[in-house]
Amino acid sequence: MPEYVPVAETLLRGQMGSESHQLHIFFFPFMAPGHMIPMIDMAKLFAIRGCKSTLIATPNDEPTFLKSIAKPKDSGCDIDVVTVMLPLKEVGLPEDCDNMSKITTKEMRTQFMRAIMMLDQQLELLIEKHNPNCLISDVFFPWTTEIAAKCGIPRLVFHGSSAFSIAGLECVRLYEPHKKVSCDSEPFVIRNFPGEITLSRMQLPDFVRDETDVTKFYIKLKESVKRSFGVVMNSFYELEPAYADHYKTFRARRSWFVGPLSLCNKETEDKAYRGNQASIDQHECLKWLDSKQPNSVIYICFGSMANFNASQLHEIAVGLEASEQQFIWVVKKDPNVEEGKEEWLPDGYESRIRNKGLIIRGWAPQVLILDHEAIGGFVTHCGWNSTLEAVTAGVPMVTWPVAAEQFFNEKFVTQVLKIGIDIGVKQWVRLFGDSVKSERVEEAVKRVLVGEEAEEMRRRAKALAEMARGAVEEGGSSWSDLGALLQELRLHRSAQNKKI
Repeated sequence: MPEYVPVAETLLRGQMGSESHQLHIFFFPFMAPGHMIPMIDMAKLFAIRGCKSTLIATPNDEPTFLKSIAKPKDSGCDIDVVTVMLPLKEVGLPEDCDNMSKITTKEMRTQFMRAIMMLDQQLELLIEKHNPNCLISDVFFPWTTEIAAKCGIPRLVFHGSSAFSIAGLECVRLYEPHKKVSCDSEPFVIRNFPGEITLSRMQLPDFVRDETDVTKFYIKLKESVKRSFGVVMNSFYELEPAYADHYKTFRARRSWFVGPLSLCNKETEDKAYRGNQASIDQHECLKWLDSKQPNSVIYICFGSMANFNASQLHEIAVGLEASEQQFIWVVKKDPNVEEGKEEWLPDGYESRIRNKGLIIRGWAPQVLILDHEAIGGFVTHCGWNSTLEAVTAGVPMVTWPVAAEQFFNEKFVTQVLKIGIDIGVKQWVRLFGDSVKSERVEEAVKRVLVGEEAEEMRRRAKALAEMARGAVEEGGSSWSDLGALLQELRLHRSAQNKKI
């Protein structure tokens, strides 16, 4: 796939036709980094393929969106941003709580979701004003199915997860194997699901283990997906063929696999500008990596939502140093504490690891780092974006799931793809990670970087990375699936126009 297809070239290739026949797609991501980043990538991808892409952002996130799309826009792609205002005051939240990454309590989460549901009128007005042909909205916005239908356009659901985890979770909820075990730690096999995948009750989301308000919300999500035009997935068919087929047939869902979406970013600048402003200069980071041998550095990052207390961070620090391996470690920045004086940091730590380790406090240019040949392993919370970015870079993983569908992703990485080892966490938690001792950190880092097991995982990971790149190239599975989706949307528009 070319870096960016200029509009003139797209016209010549017949992908867009005349201006009046250009498909216009609205992209509405959930307000959390792990949801926004792939949706921005998807808007860029659709624009590269000749569509007019319009992203919906909050005013606070608008600058990040605009920076992310600046290069394709300058290259002639038709892509822009419009804004909606979250009614935070009305639900009792501070004005700066406009992103899920800033939500710290269960009560705040409830208030935040209420504020999102109050965006219906703003969305309807935007659709009336801009007249898109389709709305692609996050799965967490079930109410947008009705808004799209009212406005006479199809709604596509964006699932920021794998077919494996979505279908696996549905099978657990349908057959309830977790209710047939004697204790929380006893393993069970997911019924009617390929691969003999085992989990324990402790590893399931809280809303699956017990009936909660989130359980009711999950049922609403499923119902809205059923009534939608279909589902767009950030995955590629060759990565999970059995589970893609299972999702399409067993769950009877129309779905299009168009990923890995991160691969629409070709240049260093594109990769560096994904998400928030990086806390380290990209050139400084790359210069540090350039000085290292291939596959010699472990990268540690737990995403934007997971949190660890000071004692757990201390254990990670001790384990990394004891492993005697080189590392890049991304830690959340505490604005109230001076760098180098954090409670979790061992005395003299950064001076001792100066040549071996690099600690990034805040946001890191993750794809840029993972794509570097010096990176030989990735300690990850198993969020789907991180998992897929590691697959795309050909990097084996140490899995440390925390919440959401991350324990399913761990099983996919370790049991299906066989490109990772688990660090041994047993308990699903909503925000704070399970406790792991430094010895386990040390052992896992060594296993994924050094020895025959590491070499075998790396060989499999590199083969998957080749498949990922082939999927998004012209004629590949994801390229073709996106082409088929765009054709369906054109046919749907034509049918709607004839009715008018």
